[in-house]
Amino acid sequence: MTVLGREISDHALKQIAATTDPLDIEMVETRWLTNQPTGEHGYGCVEFLVRTSFEHPENLREALLSLAETLCIDIVILPADRQPRIPKLVAFDMDSTLIEGEVIDELAKLAGVGEQVSAITAAAMRGELPFQESFRRRVALLKGLSEAHALSLLGKIPLMPGAERLFRALNALSIRTVILSGGFTFFGADLERRLGIAEVHANVLDIGDGQITGEIRGQIVDGARKAELLGQIAEREGIARSEVAAVGDGANDLPMLGLAGLGVAFHAKPLVRASAPAAVSHVGLDGLLYLFGLSDDQQGQLLANARAAK
Repeated sequence: MTVLGREISDHALKQIAATTDPLDIEMVETRWLTNQPTGEHGYGCVEFLVRTSFEHPENLREALLSLAETLCIDIVILPADRQPRIPKLVAFDMDSTLIEGEVIDELAKLAGVGEQVSAITAAAMRGELPFQESFRRRVALLKGLSEAHALSLLGKIPLMPGAERLFRALNALSIRTVILSGGFTFFGADLERRLGIAEVHANVLDIGDGQITGEIRGQIVDGARKAELLGQIAEREGIARSEVAAVGDGANDLPMLGLAGLGVAFHAKPLVRASAPAAVSHVGLDGLLYLFGLSDDQQGQLLANARAAK
């Protein structure tokens, strides 16, 4: 059981104990991954090795989910025998996961159809509309927007906090990273360059005479396609599912989160948080390093070695 947040207070630890004690959960071992309740990078993280009569770890997670929300922390329950802790492949959604926004919503604002597209996006991410249907409807509304306006978004949507630090660490560990996105290749390619990502799979926005046509070229990357791609990449690279992590925020990410050895709903909608194997909502992307079992000291040494090697 990993407890992660901006600060892990004594009050939070007492509340966790008060919740777990009646559930016949025994705290066997405690390990702080941060040097103090609020560590070097603005997070606190402590791991507990627990013994419980629960047959399935997801049942324990459900019991603690509402407590985590009340305390504004994250409580992640994982099998103690999950190995390796550090994955060999990590797949990321892009919009609202690697970046703080949705590219299609920003394109819609430029096209003057922002409110219409945002409403469809929100319904799709809540799982209320099939992704392919919602996606085609949104892209159709972009018809006539110039390619130059679309490209003007590059570098303007902020990276998710902690993204650059996370990728410095992942690259230093030689972990293969991929983007599996229902967004667009032109934006994913820019992140690929900036963050050192190995490959990008997303949707190709059709352009004709310098304008968006309102169509997509090729197969739409929806939830099923993300899971299919993740399986293909892992097989191609000779990486077992237990060595794969996946990170996303929307309902269309659930298939790949379920396929991975570690599936993390990151700053996700309630439906996705409740359905995913693990959820992180109160720290930046670099908080994932603690789920991989890396302490502040280990992270610091890793990044120092990477800087020295340049």
